[in-house]
Amino acid sequence: MTAILILSTAPTKEEAARIAEALVAEKLAACVQLSPIESWYRWEGKVEQAAEIRLHIKTSESLADRVEQRIIALHSYAIPELIRVPVTGGSAAYLDWIETSTDTP
Repeated sequence: MTAILILSTAPTKEEAARIAEALVAEKLAACVQLSPIESWYRWEGKVEQAAEIRLHIKTSESLADRVEQRIIALHSYAIPELIRVPVTGGSAAYLDWIETSTDTP
């Protein structure tokens, strides 16, 4: 099993919590952490600023496509942030926990 971290954002704590709960309940993620952030970005030709909630999603590489599909289905943004960050190391016990906490094939 290869662990990865998927980064996403949501416009509200409620939406982020709904996504996090679904991912963990459906065993697509072992853990989702939520953090408030301030984002600056270009959208439709203008520079925008917004308060958002960052989702740090711990899962396996083999589930990444399913995680992203689920986020898209639950998300209110037209183009939600979906960035995969490979995990190149870490505590063996923690990485094993990610595997046993998800439906990793």
